[in-house]
Formats: sequence, C-alpha cells, structure tokens
Amino acid sequence: MQERSSVGELAERLRRELDRYSPGGKLPSSRALVERFRVSPVTVSRALAQLAAEGLVVTRPGAGAFRARPRTSPGPAGDTSWQEVALSAGGAADLVPRSVDASGVTVSLAAPPPGVIEFNGGYLHPSLQPERAMSAALARAGRRPGAWGRPPIEGLPELREWFARSIGGAVTAAEVLVGAGGQTALTTALRALAPPGAPVLVESPTYPGMLAIARTAGLRPVPVPVDRDGVKPELLADAFRATGARVFVCQPLFQNPTGAVLAPARRGEVLRIAREAGAFVVEDDFVRRLAHEDAGPLPRPLAADDPDGVVVHVGSLTKATSPSFRVSALAARGPVLERLRAIQVVDTFFVPRPLQEAALELVGSPAWPRHLRAIATELKARRDAMTAALALRLPELALPHVPSGGYHLWLRLPDGTDEAAFTAAALRAGVALTPGRPYFSAEPPAAHVRLSFAAVAGTEEIEEGVRRLRRAADEVLAESVRHGARDL
Repeated sequence: MQERSSVGELAERLRRELDRYSPGGKLPSSRALVERFRVSPVTVSRALAQLAAEGLVVTRPGAGAFRARPRTSPGPAGDTSWQEVALSAGGAADLVPRSVDASGVTVSLAAPPPGVIEFNGGYLHPSLQPERAMSAALARAGRRPGAWGRPPIEGLPELREWFARSIGGAVTAAEVLVGAGGQTALTTALRALAPPGAPVLVESPTYPGMLAIARTAGLRPVPVPVDRDGVKPELLADAFRATGARVFVCQPLFQNPTGAVLAPARRGEVLRIAREAGAFVVEDDFVRRLAHEDAGPLPRPLAADDPDGVVVHVGSLTKATSPSFRVSALAARGPVLERLRAIQVVDTFFVPRPLQEAALELVGSPAWPRHLRAIATELKARRDAMTAALALRLPELALPHVPSGGYHLWLRLPDGTDEAAFTAAALRAGVALTPGRPYFSAEPPAAHVRLSFAAVAGTEEIEEGVRRLRRAADEVLAESVRHGARDL
C-alpha cells in the first residue's frame, strides 16, 4: 500500500512540473529523480509509466523520459445518429428486449470520489487481500516450465482436480471447466441452458449482475421469493408449473443480497422439484470462502449431492482474493458439459495459463489457509461493528437477518422512504451505498439498501460511515414526514 501511494504522489509532483520542459524536452534521469525525491527506482519507473499511459511523457529505452508533444486537435465530431436505427432494427421481433443495462453492476464496481466511504464495494479492501501471497504465487508460476504456453482448453488438470475436491461428493476433475471469473461462468451457463425468449427462475431479491446477464441474453427473469432460509420450495414448484422454465439460478450459501443460507430441509426439495420439472439448477457458490469466524460447519454445495446432473455449479476464487484474480470453476455432468465447454471455448478460448498456474501456487501454499482464517476473523469483526453501529444510530432501518458469511448487510428502509433520495443523501453525506431496486426482477415489496463492510479500511471507517448515514436519514426521513403531513 505504501509503494502504491508513493507512486501516485510522485506522478502528481512530476505532472505539476511538466510545464518546466518544452515539448520533446528531456526530464531528469531516473537516478536524479531517485535522489531528489528519496524514493526507490521502482517507484520512479512506475510513476513515469503512469505519465506515459496518460500521454504526458514519452519514454525511450536507453535515452530517458521526455515531455510528450501536444496532441493534434481532434476533427469535428462525427454523426453517430444512424446507430439508433441499426441497434433497434429488428428489435420488434425479440421476445425480450436485449438492450444492456449494467447500472446494477457498475454501482458496486465504480470507485467512489475521494473522501467517500465505500459501503457499495463488492470486493475485499486491499488490506484484506492476500497481496503478498498472490505476488509470490505469480512469481513462482512464471518460473514453471511451460508457464507461458497454451493451456488445455478445459483448464490445467491439477486446478480442475483442486476445484473438484472443493465441491466434494462424486464430482471429478473431468466434470470441471476452469473459467475467467464467476460472471463469465454464469454467462456461459445461461447461454447454454436457455434459448432467447425463455423464462429463467431467479431468487427475489438476487444479484443484479445475473439479472443483467439474463436480460442481455434475451431471457425473462421470473422472481421466486426467498426468506432467511433461502428460496421457498412451494413457490419454486408453482413458478416451474406456471412458466415452463427449465432453469433456476440460486445462491444457496450466503445469498446476495439477503445473506440467507438454504435450509437443510429445503436442499433436497429444491433438487427434487427441479428434477421433476426437467430443469437445471445453476448454483452460484460465490462466497464459500468468505465464511465468518462464527459460521460453523458449512453445508456442502448442492452439486455434491446431485448424482443426476441437475446442478450446474459455479465457484470462484475472486471474492476471497482480488477483483483481478479472475479464476472460476464451472462444473456439470452429462451432455450439458460439452455444450458448456463449446460455448466457453468460443467466447474466451481459455484462461491465461500464468493465471491458472498462479492459482495453483496460491491454493497450494501455507499462506492460503492462513489467509482464509484471517479474513474469517476480520469479516466477523466488521460485520459486528456495522450491526452494532446501525442498532445504535439507525434503529429505523430493519435488519431481518445477520449473516455468518459474505461481506454485506441487507436493510429495509422505513415504509414510505424514497430509496433513491436516501441513496443520494447518503452520497452527499460522504457514503456510497447500493440501492435495493436493481436486486428485484419485478416490483420490490419495499425500499432496501445493501451495505458492504468488506471494501472499507476497517471498523473505524464503518462507524464513521454509519454516523454519516444518520445525517442522511435525518434529511430524508424528515422530508418523508413533511410529505405525509401535506398528504393528510
């Protein structure tokens, strides 16, 4: 973290000094910059690379760094209005509109402005990521014989075997495909299992990224409500009968956003109902490695108890490592496996071998279990800090379930609260949070927000964020009261 900060600071200082040099003029040597700013040669190299990427500096091996010449002014703007016709032509024939709305995804990917507390993040804060272990694993992977060659298209056999053991049951390495992150694996699964225009059953609420995948593929998401014990089997059976759907997408463990865990009595029921409907269950097992310290023994993946090939399992290393460590597993048995394999090959060819080798190095190192124990402890501490702060400062926000895994809380706002107004007020107060509307494929039953406790620096920032949310709530709830009084 210190090195990263130093790079940014040095780049900013050099950026401010560029006017001292004429276009094409040479900057001081790297050695001179090291001595002047008292930083390492690596920091100087990275800062110059950052300025080069911005087009402000040109580096020439053996010659040094030079101020870039001004860019030529762009020509007049073109006329792209024709694209409106091209993109919508034939759209009337689509059973489901295939326009892309990525807002539900980007809200958890976009970095908030400086000074804003990130309660909307979907990944571990850098201080929680195993950066040193990942760097060491990548360095060792790069030295493996053949590390930069073409891997098997299904993935490295050893990595497929590791994922198969992680899933458990009778799942074998031959039934596992290595993919480029959970989002890609879900996309492959939905494309393989449902034709455009078909209904697909989804939990309600559910992960917005999956809803975006379905809609982009021309599928019709049909909601099936969940409670603290997961999806309701009787409603799932009703939905299969009413729609004729052949796919149900679920997150049985620490569901996003509710944190629910599918109850033991419901696990077999879900598989039975899907099997009788002749349907697949896509199991998104996205945060199995983010269980909290007090979680206790975890239920096995649904795929481990599925001899009939009902379950298509998606698992990933990304949530427990880094957003850039995009390695996932797609597991299935029966004829569907070949279809999944074919689509994945056409879309991505294969996951880069160095990344697969690095994944093997990481999960096989002593640092891996230590990391999982450390984040289990830290996530519990952060969850407890957030729940305590909310109970103290924002008792109006209902928290129906405190999860023992994952990285967020799902809160119901008081009846009549304007969700969009609360989200905007929170941002003005210095907190970025995730509104609840994108998690519903149909009309939501109430206003909700999701608060992440994993993307912030620590418990002090959590407590400060909740203090700021109190100000936002005072603003929005007071406005709601005034509106109610006028309505009377």
